Amino acid sequence: MSNEQSSIEQTIRDQISANSILLYMKGSPDQPQCGFSAQAVQCLMGCGKRFAYVDILANPEIRSTLPVIANWPTFPQLWIDGELVGGCDIITDLHQKGELKTLIDAAAEDAAE
Repeated sequence: MSNEQSSIEQTIRDQISANSILLYMKGSPDQPQCGFSAQAVQCLMGCGKRFAYVDILANPEIRSTLPVIANWPTFPQLWIDGELVGGCDIITDLHQKGELKTLIDAAAEDAAE
């Protein structure tokens, strides 16, 4: 592993540990660049808490490294309290069941303490 590679991995780990609710997505919440990212953002916004995001289109090295770390090949990726929750289908499913809001609320409370 190159130094550059390990520094990208460290950046990703830092982002995940620094943000209790973090979405790796294509584009931004205001301007998602794919339908899956747009859907994930809508679910998260529906939970009513702030969340951090990383635009993987602006960060190609994160885009190529994160799937290896996460063992998850696609984007968006939602991380809550340092754990990978999943992609668009899982986010949508959890949202429809009301479970996403529970996860988000708990993470937001932890972050506030």
